[in-house]
Amino acid sequence: MEAQFISRHHKHQPKANQCSSSVVKHIKAPVDIVWSLVRGFDQPQKYKPFISRCSTQGDLKIGSVREVNVKSGLPATTSTERLELLDDKEHILGIKIVGGDHRLKNYSSIITVHPEIIDGKSGTLVIESFVVDVPEGNTQEETCYFVNALINCNLKSLADVSLRMAMQDSIKSINRF
Repeated sequence: MEAQFISRHHKHQPKANQCSSSVVKHIKAPVDIVWSLVRGFDQPQKYKPFISRCSTQGDLKIGSVREVNVKSGLPATTSTERLELLDDKEHILGIKIVGGDHRLKNYSSIITVHPEIIDGKSGTLVIESFVVDVPEGNTQEETCYFVNALINCNLKSLADVSLRMAMQDSIKSINRF
């Protein structure tokens, strides 16, 4: 199933000086909770641990731009990102980095969210893929390793936050009875 989703939604065409990869995460929380976090282009800090602040202008729509402040410890302080794709029906979000003081040039990513059953309960399959230029002085392997590590960290945090929200929803529905 993962391979079908990747071939359908995660079609990057890396050039010779670029690398591309995809990361898969199974989350033990319903798709509506996970998607509510992922689609929050204007609030990525809700689950992305390296983002300290985000600001956007106007309504959230294709072409919207966000200015992100990155926490210390990473080789960047700011990133400017544009919303390229937002499909609430298919649960697809696409972004492109258009500026910032980092080395991720021509970075573009797609994240898709799919319902699945995990241990007999509603769960979510999340796939995030990217393409990015390989910075001068780095190899494709080093660049992919770095970006994959960032995505893995973000998706682990997404899983933790989603699971916490799902447990809070369960407690609220128990308290109603």
